[in-house]
Amino acid sequence: MATKFFDRLSRDLTQLLEDPTDYNVTIEIGEAPNSQIFTVHSYILQSRSPYFKNKFNETPFNDDHIKVLTMPNINISIKIFDVIIKYIYGGIISLEKLENSTIFDLVIASNELELNELVEHLQTYLINNCASWLRLKFARIYRTSYQDGLQLVESKIWEYVIKWGKAKNSTLPTNLDKWTSDNFLTLKETLKRCLPHIRYFSFSNEDVAEKIFPYHRILEPKLWLDINSKIMTPNKQISSIILPPRKILKIKLPIRNTPIPLPSNIITNEHALEISSWIDKKESPYIENYPYDFKLLVRGSRDGFDVKTIYNICDKVANTIIILKVNGTGEILGGYNPLEWEYINIRRKKTADSFIFSLKTANLKNSILSRVKKFDYAIYNYPDLSFNDALRLIGNLKTEKRCYCMANSVYSKPIRSVEFISQYVFPSEIPKEVLFSVEEYEIFKILPKNDLK
Repeated sequence: MATKFFDRLSRDLTQLLEDPTDYNVTIEIGEAPNSQIFTVHSYILQSRSPYFKNKFNETPFNDDHIKVLTMPNINISIKIFDVIIKYIYGGIISLEKLENSTIFDLVIASNELELNELVEHLQTYLINNCASWLRLKFARIYRTSYQDGLQLVESKIWEYVIKWGKAKNSTLPTNLDKWTSDNFLTLKETLKRCLPHIRYFSFSNEDVAEKIFPYHRILEPKLWLDINSKIMTPNKQISSIILPPRKILKIKLPIRNTPIPLPSNIITNEHALEISSWIDKKESPYIENYPYDFKLLVRGSRDGFDVKTIYNICDKVANTIIILKVNGTGEILGGYNPLEWEYINIRRKKTADSFIFSLKTANLKNSILSRVKKFDYAIYNYPDLSFNDALRLIGNLKTEKRCYCMANSVYSKPIRSVEFISQYVFPSEIPKEVLFSVEEYEIFKILPKNDLK
C-alpha cells in the first residue's frame, strides 16, 4: 500500500512559488502602471493547465532564457490570478473570505485557463452555499455564463429566463390566458438582452410546443417562423442565426444536504440558516444547505432560568449561540460566542468573531446583526452572561427583570428599538422600562457538518 505525503509536497511547491528559484516564465497581469509580474515555472504550469501548455509551446524564450507572457485575451485580475497560481502550485484554495462575486469571477477565469478540477469545485461551492446570491445576480450570471457553455439543457434555461422576467414585473397576470399584447411586450423588453442567447434550435419538438409556444409572442415573428420551419423541414435553409448546441459536461453535482429537524422552540430553519451565514461572514443568508448542526445544550423551561445554570452546563464550551424570547414583546434576541464560557471570575475575553442580533419576526421586518468592534471587550464572563453591555443577562432570566441592552461602542449597532435601549453609562442608572425578562431561552453548541469539512 503506497504512503502519500501530499501535505509536505503542497508546502514545498508553495514555497517554490514564494521563492521562485530557477523560474523560466514571467506572466504580466493587469495594465501598467498597476500591473504585477508573476515569476513561475513552465514545467509546473503546463503540467496543471492545458491552456498554459499550449501557450508555452507558442512562446519562444528570450535572450535571458525566459518566456514572457501577457494574457490580453483573458479577463483576469491580479487578485484572481494570485488565488489561481497558488492553487496550481499547492493544490489549496480557501473561499471563506472571498466575496461571492469574486468566486464567480474565479470560475470564469479558471474555465478559460482549463482548470477543470477547480471549475467543478467552485461551481459546486456556489450552488451549495450561495444560492440566494445566484438568484439575485441572475442577469449578470446568465450574460457571462452563456459564453462559456451554461451547464443546463436549453429548455431549463428558457424556463429560468421566463421565470426571472416575470418576477421582475410583479404586475403581470398570474394566469397566462389573461395576458394582453402589452403584457407580452413588457416581458419582451425585460428579456431583450437574454433572448438572443437562447439556443432555440436545440429544443425538442415537444419543448417547443409546451414551453416556447405559450410565450412565442415575445420572439421576433421571423424567428418563430424559422423555429417551426425547422421542425417541419429540418433540412430547409433559414435566415435566423443558429447558435451551436451547448456542450454539457458530465459533472455529477453533490446531493444537497437535507436539513435535520431543528431542536428549537424559538427559532425557525430560516433563522438558523441566517445565523449560520453570520458565523461564516457571508454576504447573503444560506438558503437550503446547513453548514452547521445546532446541538441543544440548555433550555430554560427544561433546565432552569438562572444564569448559574447556564454556567454549570456550558462551562468550558466554545462556539455557542444563545437565543432569547423576550417576555411581553415577542422579540428574539441572541448572541454568538466563539470562545469558552468560564465559571470563574475572569470577566473580560477577547475575540473578533462574536456578534449579537435581533431576529426577524412578525413585528420586525429584517433581522439586525451587530458585530463586535472593540475586540478586547467582546465577552464578559461570570457572574453575569454578557456581550459587554450591548446584551447582558443577569440573575434569573424569567423571574427577575434585570436583563438589558445598552448602546455602546463595543458592538456596531443596537439590536433593540430606541425605546428599549439604555443610553446611560452606568448600569445602576438604567431605567426600569428598558429592563427585560425572558419567556424562554435556548443555548446551542454550533458544530460543523462532517461532510463540509
